[in-house]
Amino acid sequence: MRIFFTSLFAFLISGLAGGLIAQWLALATGAEEEYIIVFMFSVLVTFVVTFVFFVAQLTNDPVAAVATAGKWTLIVFVALLLLLVALILYSDSSAAVVRKDMPVVAGLGLPGLVTIIIHWLFVRWRVKRGVADIEAG
Repeated sequence: MRIFFTSLFAFLISGLAGGLIAQWLALATGAEEEYIIVFMFSVLVTFVVTFVFFVAQLTNDPVAAVATAGKWTLIVFVALLLLLVALILYSDSSAAVVRKDMPVVAGLGLPGLVTIIIHWLFVRWRVKRGVADIEAG
């Protein structure tokens, strides 16, 4: 039951943080309707990260599994962001188009990174406390 509630609270906390970052970026950049993609992507990242860390908690060594899952989730996310930036630069390299697309790319990247990091920190903290409680008693 501890794993379920850890995942639930991590989902709520990291989803809220990612949503707040997306909202702040939308206000700061004067976003319009294309920013709906950013909010949908933020929710998608939260669901995927919750599933990855839920599965990591079910392993025999959850502390190491959560650390590995967090590291590889960040690596994959940053690699996908770099591929997106490369695609934008490759497809249409005019300065006006790139300048117009960068707020959306930042909106896709920053909330996702915040979501992953907060989720990772919360789950790591809860897993370490759970392992310490099991070893102590």
